[in-house]
Amino acid sequence: MNAIDEVKSMIEKARKAQAIYCSHFDQDDVDATVKLATKAIFDHAEELAKLAIEETQMGVYTDKVAKNRNKSKGVWYDLKGKKSMGILNIDERTGLIEIAKPIGVVAGVTPMTNPIVTPMSKIAFALKTKNAIIIAPHPKAKKCSTAAVKLILEAIAPMEVPEGMVQVVEEPSLEKTQALMSLCDVTVATGGMPMVKSAYSSGKPSFGVGAGNVQVILDRHIDFEYVAGKVVTGRSFDNGIICSGEQSFIYPKEEREAVLEAFRKCGAYIANNEEREKILNAIFEDGHTARDVVGQSVQTIANKAGIQVPEGTRVIVVESNGSYGHNDPISKEKMCPVMGAFPYQYFDEAIEIAQTNLSFEGNGHTAGLHSNNQANIIKAGTELSVSRLIVNAICATTAGGSIQNGLPVTNTLGCGSWGNNSISENFTYKHLLNITRVAPLSARIHVPTDEEIWK
Repeated sequence: MNAIDEVKSMIEKARKAQAIYCSHFDQDDVDATVKLATKAIFDHAEELAKLAIEETQMGVYTDKVAKNRNKSKGVWYDLKGKKSMGILNIDERTGLIEIAKPIGVVAGVTPMTNPIVTPMSKIAFALKTKNAIIIAPHPKAKKCSTAAVKLILEAIAPMEVPEGMVQVVEEPSLEKTQALMSLCDVTVATGGMPMVKSAYSSGKPSFGVGAGNVQVILDRHIDFEYVAGKVVTGRSFDNGIICSGEQSFIYPKEEREAVLEAFRKCGAYIANNEEREKILNAIFEDGHTARDVVGQSVQTIANKAGIQVPEGTRVIVVESNGSYGHNDPISKEKMCPVMGAFPYQYFDEAIEIAQTNLSFEGNGHTAGLHSNNQANIIKAGTELSVSRLIVNAICATTAGGSIQNGLPVTNTLGCGSWGNNSISENFTYKHLLNITRVAPLSARIHVPTDEEIWK
């Protein structure tokens, strides 16, 4: 069977399964299924983290374990008790009735950087909304992603979910993924920009993500060491492959020594001018992050750059060359535990630096701010072209949703029109619903005269 026929067969199987699932599963059945699906990843967090490390050769085992646990329980916490079928709402004033309906078959394109939790969340969202889903993993993460899907299938088997409701392309290829995106009803693509662009040009509705390049502003009058600990933790998490991970920090110029010392105490190595160029040459090739540094350790980066860093170093900090944006490559996204540092004289300049770096790369994604000044928090939220502004928290682990911050837990972070995306929020189950709106005329609503309207 050729690639196209294989995908067509999977789509046909998915449609038959979805029809049965829709007719036989009520809201309680669906929620019980989603709980089992997410808990499968939680229960096998260590095993799946090990498989991901072995196959992709990137990231940090303990961080992947934490990610598998926190994302799976966070997704279930968000979906638990949410109505996702039938009548969702009746407006008492207008009588407008909103009725939820599934879209059909979802193509879930997943990356090698998050090969376990991304399939999990897409499957949970699809099952919650009575959509069938076919996961197309990155070829370099096919084994661990397939293992995750199979564990989910085993977990939901007691619910008698029809065969074909959840499938995975076990031998993925570009041809199969493109065929899947063109034959499905909606694509949810998480991965590199070429794949996301391919999804948007597939001819079917698509949800994709933009590039990340999280700029973090450190306001005045904060505890620099406490904040440095959060920033370093975010940048070092899973060796820097998280798209929402901190990429640069922007600090008060007059506090340079205090800020850099705070970062040193938290495990950062501050590169000198000579080392700066060696590091830039090591992590960038043709203006992009070099493939052999993605998700690699600090020591691997240092060895490639030909520099020495103290044992226990968690991140390497490269100070700016006095400029920012396209005038300094450290302004770009770096998918490894290296980050930039930029001084500012006044808060408006901090916002200008952050926005310029975002416009260079990562527009629409996420920014961070550590501040005790509510006016500055609102100002940054108003002026920065990001879909998320994370305040006084670790961006890497909370931008994708947190029980405490109100953002839906997900692995697909929309970047709005700034990042050439269709949504500017965290992708979740509601994006996989079609809504029929039943709209009667309400006698309770007074129809104003022309004079009343234009008065």
